[in-house]
Amino acid sequence: LPVRAHLSVPIRLSNEELYGTFCCFNTSQIDNPLDDRDLSMMRVFADFTAKQIEIRLEAERRQQVSTRRIRAVLDEESYTIHYQPIYNLATESIMGFEALTRFSAEPIRTPDRWFTEADEAGMSEELEMAVIDKALEPLHYFPEGIYLALNVSPQNILNGAIARTLGNHPLNRIVLEITEHDLVSDYSALTSALEPLRMQGLLIAVDDAGAGHSSLSHIVKIQPTVIKLDMSIIRDIDTDKNRRAMAAAIVGFARETSSIVIAEGVETVSELNTLRDLRISRAQGYLLGRPVDITKARALLGPAV
Repeated sequence: LPVRAHLSVPIRLSNEELYGTFCCFNTSQIDNPLDDRDLSMMRVFADFTAKQIEIRLEAERRQQVSTRRIRAVLDEESYTIHYQPIYNLATESIMGFEALTRFSAEPIRTPDRWFTEADEAGMSEELEMAVIDKALEPLHYFPEGIYLALNVSPQNILNGAIARTLGNHPLNRIVLEITEHDLVSDYSALTSALEPLRMQGLLIAVDDAGAGHSSLSHIVKIQPTVIKLDMSIIRDIDTDKNRRAMAAAIVGFARETSSIVIAEGVETVSELNTLRDLRISRAQGYLLGRPVDITKARALLGPAV
């Protein structure tokens, strides 16, 4: 190369590790010789480059750690499924169960943190479908009139994963809960992916209604059969007129669209009585029943089950 001028400075990370060299070549004739100012400018560029490299390296390191952690959870099946009863308040009987995942691996943290990490590591489909598979295993133990509610992210509907996982299971006994916390970028594609499952009897629920990014707009676009009121709306609904107004609005919407409203996170008798006043006849929460393993869930249905 016809190099007329050349500057090189080391790229050092914050721990003083030498990563490489930042080089600059000039192949044309130069009128002025290089000086310390040029070298200083090169060092500024090298320092900036080092910071960008460190950001990338740290992101790669975090992803590798996450991938190994999620892989270990999957390989060792470090999770169990608990079933929380959903009650019909009018008949005071169990109408279904929501399947909830509990992780036993380190670090001990809430399930949503595990699923978020799996998503960031590019393993959302693998983890979600693994726990759904496990949740469906005892479905045949429940009587015909009892359904099972499963949580799924929109992306695993769009990519066809949930349709493949549900396979030959009786879809008329399954409610698919789509969380409102997850952003949906293409509602048309989502409803198209759900339509074949609906045709086979699958019921669609919007989970966490009233707590997510788009609230009623999310519900209108998905057109669910079931609307689950988030516990943030139910908490203190007996004393907070704003929460009652929000719940009443959703109940009115459900009445007009022939949807079913289920209240989540009911913890006090006063909350339950307020729900009855609002004509919400389906509910779940610690007051009615905590999540339990399959043996205890079957026992809740009576000795004949």
